[in-house]
Amino acid sequence: MNKISVGISGIGSYVPEKIITNDDLSKIVDTNDEWIVTRTGIRERRIADDKTATSDLATEAGKRALLDAGIDASELDLIIVATATPDHAFPSTAAIVQKNVGASKAAAFDISVGCSGFVYGMVTGSAFISSGIYKKVMIIGAETLSKIVDWTDRNTCVLFGDGAGACILESCDESFGILSSELGSDGVNGEVLILPAGGSRMPSTEETLRDKLNTIKMDGKEVFKFAVRVIEKSSLSVLDSAGLDIEELDFLVPHQANTRIIDAAMKKLKLNKDKIHINLDKYGNMSAASIPVALDEAVRENRIKKGDNVLLIAFGAGLSWASTIIRWNKEAKNV
Repeated sequence: MNKISVGISGIGSYVPEKIITNDDLSKIVDTNDEWIVTRTGIRERRIADDKTATSDLATEAGKRALLDAGIDASELDLIIVATATPDHAFPSTAAIVQKNVGASKAAAFDISVGCSGFVYGMVTGSAFISSGIYKKVMIIGAETLSKIVDWTDRNTCVLFGDGAGACILESCDESFGILSSELGSDGVNGEVLILPAGGSRMPSTEETLRDKLNTIKMDGKEVFKFAVRVIEKSSLSVLDSAGLDIEELDFLVPHQANTRIIDAAMKKLKLNKDKIHINLDKYGNMSAASIPVALDEAVRENRIKKGDNVLLIAFGAGLSWASTIIRWNKEAKNV
């Protein structure tokens, strides 16, 4: 039996309305706009209100992806939500989205791979389709990182934002779709990016709350070095697996963490800025939502054309990385 090619038939994204600028942050923590922009490239980020959970953002992004694909939620076979900020430990956020969109026959589960989660989800979902088990799969990357940030720590609170992006995967013409993918993990260095408390290793207590161990802890220098190294290595590896040279890459959508990381990767890969979509100045690091939101923007701006070879590459908690090459099978739409 020939392998089924898998492509993106619909895409959508959603971010909260509330904007927090660098100047806003300077009023609550010792920082300023120049310090943040110079080190990260971030100017503002979107923040969910107290009543909004990750599933709310994920649901809206999912509905928009369904509309773009022109299918009904009842046709979905599977929903995968990639998130580090689920509504609950259980039920899964994917199950809540399933209820919200009315995907009555879909299986649903979450994956937790930090910022690499959306691409991990795409690779997982495409495997179900290419093997013939399912036909239509929704992948969502969604986060409300503002709820697990220490707003007194200027090294982390300036980085993160909230949002969600989604895509619908279906079979496509054999000359299009996902050409090659790579997933990886380096658990030895996992503690350089961690949410220490709230799980079975360190349940939440008065002490963990007092010591703010229920918030993101990160060794920024180590994450930076890891990211620059893995972006180059995984990009070249996945291109090679797809039988492509770097000159045949038409567009890159990297995880939106830090402009210095992206600039370093561009230099190593010898890519021009016109081949890369960068939006972290508006949204900050949205973890698993970062790539699908950026991809949706690039598509709506007609920066990606049918037939383009598009590379998605992410790195994050684990430490993990994920990359995939897609020969774009869909025309861009202005929204």
